[in-house]
Order: sequence, then C-alpha cells, then structure tokens
Amino acid sequence: MTTTSITVQSIFASATVSNFDEALIWYEKLMGRPADSKPIPGMAQWRNMGGAGLQVWKDDKRAGNGIITIVVPELEVELERLSRQGLQLTNRVEGDFGAVAQLFDDEGNRINLAEPPKRFANN
Repeated sequence: MTTTSITVQSIFASATVSNFDEALIWYEKLMGRPADSKPIPGMAQWRNMGGAGLQVWKDDKRAGNGIITIVVPELEVELERLSRQGLQLTNRVEGDFGAVAQLFDDEGNRINLAEPPKRFANN
C-alpha cells in the first residue's frame, strides 16, 4: 500500500546542554529515574513513555534553547512530585485548554508540563 504521510512509531523530544553530567542529574529528577541508556557519548535517553521519549544531548552551540512539552494526566501530581525533588514550576495557567506550568533546566531549556482538559478521552 502506498502512503503519502509519515508513519510514526515514536517521537523523542530533545534538550541540548553544555554541562552534560550536571544536566543528567537534573533530568533524572525531572523524569524520576535514571536514563534508560547512553548509546553514544554526549547523549542520554529515556524511552517508552506513552510512545514518546526524551533525549539530552551535549551541544555547546545549541545549549539552552530547547522547548519541550510533556503532557501529563494530572498536573498537580507532577507539581508535588517535582517539588519534593527541589524542582519548582512557574507560570501556571488554567483554562478551557487544561492546565500548563513551566520549569527551566539549569541551562535555560524550557519544559512545559501540560494537563489536557478532562473532556479528552485519554485523560
């Protein structure tokens, strides 16, 4: 069968950092566990998270310019968990779209945590 659109198995969001070792500590707190693998020097990844994954790359030229959105079923649960890890979210906004809050890693990459509206079937 011929198809005109891409077939996606999964997607990895990426953050670029200059201090790879320090970033791994921070992202382990965010994800709540160590990276699943470090397949090549300067890259760590967390896999199999709802069809998505996260990669952290050492890249001095691009460090700190990433924006990642992680959709979670309950934002409040994540806010509490991350607070216990010493990570604070800011700019919390709620509305018909659901709820969103942000945090920034030590190099300036922005991570948005988003809770969809309850009317969505997957939530």
